[in-house]
Amino acid sequence: MNDTPQSALRELRARAPNAHPRVGVVLGSGWKGLTEHVADAIRVPYADLEGFPRTSVQGHGGEVLLGRIGKQRVAVLSGRKHTYEQGDVRAMRTPLLTLKELGCEILVQTNAAGSLDPKMKPGSLMLLADHINLSQQSPLVGEGGDCFVDMVDAYDPGLRKKALAVAKRAKAKLHQGVYLWCLGPQFETVAEIRMYRKLGAHAVGMSTVPETIFARHFGMRVLALSLMTNMAAGMSAEKLSHAHTLEQAKLAGERASRLLADVIKEV
Repeated sequence: MNDTPQSALRELRARAPNAHPRVGVVLGSGWKGLTEHVADAIRVPYADLEGFPRTSVQGHGGEVLLGRIGKQRVAVLSGRKHTYEQGDVRAMRTPLLTLKELGCEILVQTNAAGSLDPKMKPGSLMLLADHINLSQQSPLVGEGGDCFVDMVDAYDPGLRKKALAVAKRAKAKLHQGVYLWCLGPQFETVAEIRMYRKLGAHAVGMSTVPETIFARHFGMRVLALSLMTNMAAGMSAEKLSHAHTLEQAKLAGERASRLLADVIKEV
């Protein structure tokens, strides 16, 4: 499938003819506050864009914002479609290819995750240094062309270095670690978490990896951050639920979004 999302591109260009974004952003749970940092924003609902998903998960918006964060021109996807919603690992193909066709060279991703590291308490931020695709599902199946994408340094070392420098100046703690993708939507068992820790994972979540694979296939550099909303199963006494995830994300979301805005200005 080498088709480009022409209908969505025409609609976005018609509504924002002067938008030439360099950085694309995907907002996960807890990160919606970044939209408040987008200046001169032109908002386009996913429903008006052919091939864009209808998000069904609470905490995820469903619109594109075209504008600026500082001097950086951005295209922000407020909300994503998860593989667990309908079993479609390719659900974010059209939105990501649209970002690429609009001119985005960099994809910045965000998510909410469970911490596997006792040092990363709820509210902590982690920069993804690598990931583990536990489900071994690939959005590139059936894509056509050269799908043998090199995933070494999938999360760009240069972008990570800049993000760490921004966090250091802001005196904000930014961990680095490995993110493990589970299909979901159920949370993990205690035994599974013990295994994931032995595999070398530092955080676990239900998104991000398919989008990273697509972005690398499309030639985009990737930076990704996780907001820890809970300790993983068996690591604390807290009861896990999506409502709990949203509650914890809301508590730390403003701080996380402010740091993210500062990072985007400099990537």
